[in-house]
Amino acid sequence: QVQVHESGGASVQPGASLRLTCTASGSNINRLYAMGWYRQAPPNERELVARIVSGARDTSTKYADSVKGRFTISRDNADNTVYLQMNGLKPEDSGVYFCELGVTTIQNGLVLDADYWGKGTLVTVSS
Repeated sequence: QVQVHESGGASVQPGASLRLTCTASGSNINRLYAMGWYRQAPPNERELVARIVSGARDTSTKYADSVKGRFTISRDNADNTVYLQMNGLKPEDSGVYFCELGVTTIQNGLVLDADYWGKGTLVTVSS
């Protein structure tokens, strides 16, 4: 069983910075092949903020147009952790931020790839 935990959400003023952290824990984790941050602010649907996908040969990173140049997604493979550094926050960045992790587990010789989601961390940007 894999658990995903996000942290770092807070209430801040416009222009501030925050760093969100997402960590996978559990037994039999081999590696994280995809890591993403999504946000949802009702009544909008959940939207992609940033995502890293590690393929067999290379790694690709994608950002929503609205956060390019302000947000940076990064990873710490040793700790099964992904970060989202958010600078120059705007009120429209407010919402619940969810972490999605693509995790490879190996148990009794069985290799399994599956996606796991955290419960979210709230970011509020207002003056």
